Amino acid sequence: MELIRKLEILADAAKYDASCASSGAARKDSRGSTGVGSTGGVGICHSYTPDGRCVSLLKLLLTNNCIYDCHYCINRRSSNVRRARFTPEEVVRITLDFYKRNYIEGLFLSSGIIRSADHTMEMVIDVARKLREEHQFRGYIHLKTIPEASPALIELAGRYADRISINIELPSETSIARLAPEKNLARTQDAMAHIKTKIEERFAEKRYPENPVKPPPFATGQSTQMIVGADDSTDAHILQRADTLYTGYKLRRVYYSGFSPIPEPSSLLPIKPPPLVREHRLYQADWLLRFYGFQVGEIADDQSPNLDLALDPKLSWALRHRERFPVDVNRASREELLRIPGLGVRNVERILAARRFTRLRLADLVLLRLSMKKILPFIIAADHTPTLLGLDSDSLRQRFLPPPKQLELDFENPAPTKADVQSSISGEL
Repeated sequence: MELIRKLEILADAAKYDASCASSGAARKDSRGSTGVGSTGGVGICHSYTPDGRCVSLLKLLLTNNCIYDCHYCINRRSSNVRRARFTPEEVVRITLDFYKRNYIEGLFLSSGIIRSADHTMEMVIDVARKLREEHQFRGYIHLKTIPEASPALIELAGRYADRISINIELPSETSIARLAPEKNLARTQDAMAHIKTKIEERFAEKRYPENPVKPPPFATGQSTQMIVGADDSTDAHILQRADTLYTGYKLRRVYYSGFSPIPEPSSLLPIKPPPLVREHRLYQADWLLRFYGFQVGEIADDQSPNLDLALDPKLSWALRHRERFPVDVNRASREELLRIPGLGVRNVERILAARRFTRLRLADLVLLRLSMKKILPFIIAADHTPTLLGLDSDSLRQRFLPPPKQLELDFENPAPTKADVQSSISGEL
C-alpha cells in the first residue's frame, strides 16, 4: 500500500482519541547542539500548553489492526474496516518530513494491539527511540501505552516520551467486562500507579539535586480518556472515577469523549450518541473538581446523578444552594468567592487584590470584565444587594436558561412531532 494511503487510513483511525494534549512538557531546544526540532516553537491536531502556546501534533495509529474486540471501537477485531500498518521507519520518516515543513511540532502515536501487548509496545517504543537517538528529535512525543504490556516496557516508553497515557475507556469494571472483555480496570490502574511512581521519582530529582542516585529521565505526566454515553454510567459515576484518578494516580488530565456510533455496531451499544453538551458539562464539572474546590457529591449525587444540560454545573449548584448566597465580595474568603457563578480563578484573584485598597462597587466589578448578569443575584457589593433581583424567586433559573430557538422545518418530510421538537431542543441545549 502506498504511504499516502496508509497515512489517510491511520490518521483517520486516530481521530477518536482525545487525550493528545501536550501541556506539562518540558521545553527542549536544539539550538547550540545537534538535533532537530524543539517543543518551544510556534507552529495535525492542535493542543495548548499552560503558557498559552498552541502546538500541532501529527496524530497517528501505528496500525488499526487489533486482536481485541472492544464493542465501542471502530478498529475492533470484528470490524469491517480497511486495515493498514506502518513500519516504525515509516512513522519516523513522516514525522521528520512533516516537522521540517513546519506542519507539526510533535507526534502523538497510538496503535491497535497486534500479536501481543508487549510486541505492540516494542514497536511504538522503537519509533520514539529512533526519533530521539538516531535523529536527535527534540520535538514533543506523546505515546499511548498499553496497560497489558510489561512494566519494563512502559517504563522504557516514558524515557523517550514527554507524556504517556493509558485509556481507561469506561468508568466501571462491569461496563469494561461487558464492552471490552479483553481489558481489565484493575490492571489499567496498576499500570497508572507504576507510571505515577516513575513520574514522582523524576520530580524528586529536581527537589533534591544533592541526591547522588539519579533516576533515568521519564515523562512529565500521564492522562487518560473515558467514553461518555457508550454504557449506562451516570455523570456522577464518571466524575467519581475521574476524581479517583486525579487524587490516587496524579493524572494531569482526564478527557471525556462522547460516544460516536460506528459502522456495523454491536447490539450492546446505544443507537444514538449522547448530546454533545453532555461532554461539555463534564469538562466544566472536571474543572470545578480540579481548580474550584468542589467535591463530586456537590456536583452530582444519588438524587441528581446526571448534570443539568441546560446550565453549567456551578450555576446549577448555586441555584440548589441559595442559602449560601448572597456573598459579600468585600468580605468573603477565596473559597467562597470561587463558588459564585460567573467568577473564575483569575477574577477571584483580581478581586482579592483590588479590595485591599478599596471597597468594591459594581462599577469596579464591571472594570474587571465580569459576567454581571450571572453574578448580580449572588453577590453583595458596596452599592448593591440582590433583593430586587429575587434570589429566592422561582423564576431565577428561567433567567439563566438560553433563549428558545426556531426550528428549521423540512417541507419535503412530515412535520415533526412534539417528541421530535423536545428532543431537538434538548440536543441544542
